[in-house]
Amino acid sequence: LGGAVFAALALTPLFLVWLGTYTSVDLALADAMFDRQLAAFPWRHAWLTEQFGHVILKRAFTAIAVVFIALAMWDWARPTSWLRRFRLRVVGLSAILVPAAVSLLKQASVSHCPWDLERYGGIEPYVRLLQSMPAGIDAGKCIPAGHASSALWMVSLAVWFLPHRPRAAGIVAGLMLAVGFAVGWMQQLRGAHFLTHTLWSMWIASAIVVALATVLDRRKHR
Repeated sequence: LGGAVFAALALTPLFLVWLGTYTSVDLALADAMFDRQLAAFPWRHAWLTEQFGHVILKRAFTAIAVVFIALAMWDWARPTSWLRRFRLRVVGLSAILVPAAVSLLKQASVSHCPWDLERYGGIEPYVRLLQSMPAGIDAGKCIPAGHASSALWMVSLAVWFLPHRPRAAGIVAGLMLAVGFAVGWMQQLRGAHFLTHTLWSMWIASAIVVALATVLDRRKHR
């Protein structure tokens, strides 16, 4: 994996902290998605976002994850070539660790989802990323975006083109990040998340995949 990848992973959190702390991009986008006359997010219960985006897509991505986890376990029991083992283990572990890491981080977060905020008809205050929740207010547990992680583990499919086709691997990684972003965007339309929630999930998924690929590749060399 190139130095540019590691540099991007190192710098992205700084950008996301700045974006969530010193800009109002989250509120601006959520305001645009919220209908003041209806006092609601019009896309919250639309079929495309609620049924297709929230239910159907998640089930499909989960089914694909189960297949890769099963294949990785089968290969672990009956190992074949190192390259196949490396690829299957990176993808299988990513399918487990990406959603799990995002879920655990959500439990530790204080930020509320847009639809829970006073600004959008709820009762909770809006706090920025590094701000503390006012006394007496329960944690919102809404960041990073959990639903997007059901697709973002597929960034790991890029390893199927490594080490011989790095350009193709980069294209696949970009496409899978775009799929995860689209899933997150549908949740933003519903008022379930802010933009930065999805962006944090994208970074977490990328960091986990790169870490797994690096560690497993070094094991091979040892």
